[in-house]
Amino acid sequence: MEDYEELARRGIPRVAPDADVELFSLAYNLLHVSYQLINDLEGAVHRPRGLTLPGFRLLFKLWLLGPTMPARLAELSKTSRAAVTNAVHTLERAGFVERRPSATDRRAVPVALTPKGEVAVREVFELQAAREASWFAGLDAGERASLTELLRRVAASQP
Repeated sequence: MEDYEELARRGIPRVAPDADVELFSLAYNLLHVSYQLINDLEGAVHRPRGLTLPGFRLLFKLWLLGPTMPARLAELSKTSRAAVTNAVHTLERAGFVERRPSATDRRAVPVALTPKGEVAVREVFELQAAREASWFAGLDAGERASLTELLRRVAASQP
């Protein structure tokens, strides 16, 4: 059975003669792998433990940084403060994080892991790392480093 990429590669020159078929294939495959990886991590690792991938990423940042202001979490996540606030509310209701008002500045309310959150992020990090190793087992260390560098360059070139 013919796959979508091959169908598109053959059809694009007919419907859009000036389009770059190789760029289409690059973007298609990158998106395809991204969606597969996200779905796999969410289904096998995060959802069974009451998390989403974005929720885990927030817990992971807190695990690395310790108590952190929501604005800093938004900056590191390259997302809006509103999105971080919503994620914090969800994680707080689940008992993974708490807000700890600052003793020196009553306006400052950093977010911190709870003991339950710390246990969860440690467990999920190990499971995710094993899953990632499986995903990229077909590449040697040099290929993984090259792919990582190429993806960094693409990301850095965007506004």
